[in-house]
Amino acid sequence: MSEVSAFQNRPVTMNNKNNLLQIEEHMYILDDVKKPNVFRNMFPYEEVPKIPFNDRIVPHNMPKDIWITDTTFRDGQQSRAPYTTKQIVDIFDMLHKLGGPNGMIRQSEFFLYSKSDRDAVYKCMERGYEFPEVTSWIRASEEDFKLVKEIGMKETGILVSCSDYHIFLKLKMTRKQALEHYLSIVRSCLEEGISPRCHLEDITRADIYGFVVPFCVELMKLKDEYGIPVKIRACDTMGYGVNFSGAVIPRSVQGIIYAINTNAGVPSELIEWHGHNDFYKAVTNSTTAWLYGCSSVNTSLFGIGERTGNTPLEAMVFEYAQLKGTLDGMDTTVITDLAEYYEKEIGFTVPANTPFVGKNFNVTRAGIHADGLLKNEEIYNIFDTDKFLRRPPVSAVSNTSGLAGIAHWINIHYRLKDEHALSKSSPLVAKIKEWVDNEYANGRVTVMTDKELVSEIKSVSKELGIVVKEGEIVAVS
Repeated sequence: MSEVSAFQNRPVTMNNKNNLLQIEEHMYILDDVKKPNVFRNMFPYEEVPKIPFNDRIVPHNMPKDIWITDTTFRDGQQSRAPYTTKQIVDIFDMLHKLGGPNGMIRQSEFFLYSKSDRDAVYKCMERGYEFPEVTSWIRASEEDFKLVKEIGMKETGILVSCSDYHIFLKLKMTRKQALEHYLSIVRSCLEEGISPRCHLEDITRADIYGFVVPFCVELMKLKDEYGIPVKIRACDTMGYGVNFSGAVIPRSVQGIIYAINTNAGVPSELIEWHGHNDFYKAVTNSTTAWLYGCSSVNTSLFGIGERTGNTPLEAMVFEYAQLKGTLDGMDTTVITDLAEYYEKEIGFTVPANTPFVGKNFNVTRAGIHADGLLKNEEIYNIFDTDKFLRRPPVSAVSNTSGLAGIAHWINIHYRLKDEHALSKSSPLVAKIKEWVDNEYANGRVTVMTDKELVSEIKSVSKELGIVVKEGEIVAVS
């Protein structure tokens, strides 16, 4: 049959989203290969992975509703000491506040393996929040399904590895055997009345049209048979996904989402992206998944997770705002509360240069930048970080800060605004600069600490007959 006649025999339908006539795609059946396809052209192992292109483009297809889910207490706990029950509940409370009244942080997933895991689950469920919904991650066993049902959860995650690396090399199965095994597990979950969230592990090394799409088609049949949602979590387990237009699947994020959404018929609201940061692409890949038809992006606080970590939750809050033009009720100041809680209560300090939460994320050390901040902070600040994160831009004081940097540091530290704000010509600023210059002339190489600056400002202020305190400078009578 010719290509033209083949198209003539396919139904033509109207896509109500873009108002274009489209040819119905052909059926995708399992390709039960005899040997594993490990895509050696992309993943030679002895070399750096390669990103081939075929220039096949798929259209943008961002769903009307997109949201964030959380794996801080599941994947996030796999790379650190377990949280205490109290810590989990405290963090869960803050996630609820961060997500806002519209529940933009839709779910949070938990282990159920140990008694302490289950205690935390019960405590969080007792909070009675609609969002984040408490969900679980279990082993694929009937005993664990029953445990989920006893606890009263409506949904649970199930591992269904989808690359030949896992199917052939780890599970020692064929694709057909894996497909049948996975479907039996999902059916068992549905028999218990529980909605399964199928974790398609290692999807960026999987045969998308030879295994993933046929598998998802069968999962959608089970969804229709039982009348219970079956979610697809596309797991970029090794961080191989790329967002480059025209890249080849399985590395193409948009290609994967298109295949699951369009070719397998999985609705956007049932698709979730779970990324890792091995190649620094966790955030861009997660945003790309949203843009091309995935409603849900799975994240972990501060990106804490296996190896290089997961997609940072706080990053996707601001990605959401940039895509939608609104925060939809999310309280971003809680991000700062969470960072402080991790440092003071958990003993974990976020790396200083981490966006939004690191100690130095909006700190400038260059004198010329400080001069710009002093004149108008918009020049060198990404947005009103004081408003959204209670973190005003700061100038670190060093040998390169100049008068502007010192004036800006004093203004920010003491919250001096408007007529109380110091300029570069202030006698106090000049005196502090003399002291700073002398420190570096005598061999100092580190930046001035807050404690040192406060002490010297107090001494110089006394000499000048003034008192510097929060919000104002007053003369000593």
